[in-house]
Amino acid sequence: MINSFAGKVLHVNLSAGSFQILSVPESVYAAVLAGKGLEAWYLYRHIPAGADPLGPDNILAFAAGALCGTGAFLTGRWTVACKSPLTGGWGDANCGGVFAPAIKQCGYDAIFISGCSEKPVYLFCDDKKVEIRDAFSYWGMDAVEAEKALHLDLDSACRKKPCIACIGQGGEKLSLISGICNEGGRIAARSGVGAVMGSKKLKAVVLAGMKPMRCANPDAVKALSKELGSKLLKMSMPSGLGFFLGMGGRMMGHLPYLPLDGSLTSLMFKEWGTPANTSLAITSGDGPIKNWGGTPRDARLMPSIFNPEHINKIETAKYHCYSCPLGCGGKLKIKGRPYTTFDETHKPEYETIQAFGALLLNRSLDSIYQINELFNRAGIDTISAGNTIAWAIECYENGILSKNQTDGLELSWGNTEAILALVRKMIAREGFGDYLADGVRKASERFGGKEYAMHIGGQEPGMHDARNDPQLGIHFVAEPAPGKHTVGMGIEYGAMSLCDICSWAPPAKPHSKEEDLEDTETMALISKANACYTMLTDGAGGCYYGQMMGVHMWKLVDYLNAAEGWQYDGDHYMEIGERIQTLRQMFNIRQGFDPASVSLPKRMAGEPPLPSGPLKGISLNNQTQVRSHWRAFGWDPDTGIPLPETMERLGINALLNVEENI
Repeated sequence: MINSFAGKVLHVNLSAGSFQILSVPESVYAAVLAGKGLEAWYLYRHIPAGADPLGPDNILAFAAGALCGTGAFLTGRWTVACKSPLTGGWGDANCGGVFAPAIKQCGYDAIFISGCSEKPVYLFCDDKKVEIRDAFSYWGMDAVEAEKALHLDLDSACRKKPCIACIGQGGEKLSLISGICNEGGRIAARSGVGAVMGSKKLKAVVLAGMKPMRCANPDAVKALSKELGSKLLKMSMPSGLGFFLGMGGRMMGHLPYLPLDGSLTSLMFKEWGTPANTSLAITSGDGPIKNWGGTPRDARLMPSIFNPEHINKIETAKYHCYSCPLGCGGKLKIKGRPYTTFDETHKPEYETIQAFGALLLNRSLDSIYQINELFNRAGIDTISAGNTIAWAIECYENGILSKNQTDGLELSWGNTEAILALVRKMIAREGFGDYLADGVRKASERFGGKEYAMHIGGQEPGMHDARNDPQLGIHFVAEPAPGKHTVGMGIEYGAMSLCDICSWAPPAKPHSKEEDLEDTETMALISKANACYTMLTDGAGGCYYGQMMGVHMWKLVDYLNAAEGWQYDGDHYMEIGERIQTLRQMFNIRQGFDPASVSLPKRMAGEPPLPSGPLKGISLNNQTQVRSHWRAFGWDPDTGIPLPETMERLGINALLNVEENI
């Protein structure tokens, strides 16, 4: 049967210096697709219970999605997964660029790496050979330097320019908040995946294959992409509107929830990229301020400071991920600007701007350009780093930390110079920065101030406030990789129209914000639908911004049927998403990660509620809603453990007994 899967995976054992090419049965792909689903199936079966996340038994997985290479638009994402050293449970991170199709062009759907090398190495693959090569000369370089050096040394010897994923100083120094980079510092940032790569002494994965990628019905896929492309081409945002985003956020903060037209997100990201959200978030209550304890009053002038028009003015070029017609990324010329020592940087994402802007009350956009480039090169997660520095500032303000402990730094809110100095110390693991480089939980365990440490199950939360979107709070806690903001939000559900492809998904309709604070079956089904559809997207290798366009614009179900030669309905595909999510939860159970032990920090749950601003008086009903979410999934509502009848219904026990073949 011709479909989009390569049908094979590569397993490399760095301890033994060996590799195996394994065939994966069709039944596995039919059950979990590829991408995160294939990783969940494989890692559950091959990482032993109790494995040390930084030891040889942990497996680092790189996977492309099912739709990558089929011609489907917005399906160029790759996922890296492992046992997280940050949480002790399931960990994954997601990134764009061109690395995903490179995995398939080597002839694999995924690359799994176990063991630990005694010396620095890099993995080289094309469609003819697999080699573990010496990386001594690249060790110590930042991610951008290492990628450039590898290209300089390898490009002329390869049939095509290779694609490279590598770590910077963060991964090498085993920072638990480090990630893995490609495309000049674009980072798969979350869950400490960079530390796992560094623990294996693996500097880079270099892919240079030329194997054709497959598709069952390329004409049907092409027609779907042509339809989507024509819609996106017709869309344009008049220039200069960025100034009004802050005012729009103020209105959103006082209005009931209204279902959105998903195409609106396309307009915004096409014009400004994710920085479009910053001014909206600061004024609406979506974006956390002053270590999650502030209000828009604390962030006065910031909506105008972080107006995305300022960023567009120094943008020299937009860029697209593989198979993306949207192009939300960009390169900025920052040479000669205050605080900057680099000539250019990637356009900072919303998460970075918020984490090093309003979260710290830092009013310097130029300093954020510098911080963005420093952390991109080091391969360190800006979400985790910003939350950790916010904790340090609040501890200093309250006398928990002294100037002697902070290496003489005056850690006050908005002190740009001190923030920059601390960023450099974290990257170098120098002095006080050494303790921050492993995230806020570790730092607060050492110094105290746990009440100011914003983490969920060990992972720092993304820059969206659950008091503004209680659906997000459910996923912050119930997600097998807790603290991630990309699994589901109420505002996303309102844009996606999942009820039009899924018989059990509730319709999105206008409602008061108070309704989302209630523990209802509707809320539980919405959170389940969000999670199932996101897992489906991850199995396909899709982009979350494509997902937010809605099912009538980005037709994921139709794409999958065309690419795989299937004729399944939305309910079938949502069950695939449910199966992937349940496998990830089972991974946590196997590794001794207790789902019931995870909770929101009291501050994030509105205990006590904020006295002013758009989130005034809001306290969440999070723990009760999480239990209802688990019940909707068929998991024990008290423990989060999937019930035997659910495992049977989803065919997971049989799936886990399916063997790959050498």
